[in-house]
Amino acid sequence: MLLAGTYDGVYRADGPRFDSPEQVLDAGRVMRVRQFDGWDGVFATTKSGLYRSTDGGDSWTELGVPREEVYSVLGDPAGKRLYAGTHPAHLYVSEDDGATWRELSGLQDLPSRDRWHTPRHRDEAHVRSLGAHPDAPDRVVAGVEVGGVHVSDDRGDTWTERRSGVHDDVHHVLVRGPNHYVASCGGGLYRTRDAGETWIRLDDGADHTYFREAFALDGTLYAAAARSSPGTWQGERGADAALFESDNDGDTLEAVPYPGQPEEVVLSWTDDDGRVVAGTNDGGVILRASSEWVVGGRMPAGVASLCVV
Repeated sequence: MLLAGTYDGVYRADGPRFDSPEQVLDAGRVMRVRQFDGWDGVFATTKSGLYRSTDGGDSWTELGVPREEVYSVLGDPAGKRLYAGTHPAHLYVSEDDGATWRELSGLQDLPSRDRWHTPRHRDEAHVRSLGAHPDAPDRVVAGVEVGGVHVSDDRGDTWTERRSGVHDDVHHVLVRGPNHYVASCGGGLYRTRDAGETWIRLDDGADHTYFREAFALDGTLYAAAARSSPGTWQGERGADAALFESDNDGDTLEAVPYPGQPEEVVLSWTDDDGRVVAGTNDGGVILRASSEWVVGGRMPAGVASLCVV
């Protein structure tokens, strides 16, 4: 069963083609739908709050994060601390399953904090991505739009900037290992293997530089990009988008055809029992079948996040 976080709430659809979607959460624009090892249920971050469902999406509980616009969520590998990143860019933690929250104010002490803003978002920023890895359970990785990548080694209490060498318009940080991350940014795709101490850019030579999210499965890295930001995704060619695959951790990116190209840009990914599923800005759901991408279902609105439960 697929849960799709869209521009108009969460929808649910059954496989294998994920057609006939039904809305299961009417919460406005959804940023992420995520589940975590060691945590029951699924979480949806939205511009109207953080929601949780433990019954496959039939019912949802709003968890009362102190700021309404929740952009990111993380259930730590130990199953004890639930994190929520918001707009404006603040970070909160709950140690009682979302019943109460406190702010991790150390994020506000970073030297670059007063430069986290963009006119597109009310001259503010948001914590758009949160990640962790079981082999470094106390480490939290935060991606800020617009503000860069930052790392905490004490479960969010204090932070170190890891923004040098990576574009500061960070949409998503894929945590592949304790020190191995791939950052999808408004100005390129970047990789680090030393927890952000150094970064290399992976999309040099590509015509498409606006990346939203990367995904990895069975040794293949998947990423997608448009030529520019969403304000340009109109007209005859739409987003003028591309989808890339790499079997060498991004050292080379191979552009592959997919349904909806070039008008639709892939925003989201998930794993359906070894099959890669992706969602687009126009509501498309596409599937990696054998050696090609094929049409799956279609959602009523753009698909910002995907999760198979």
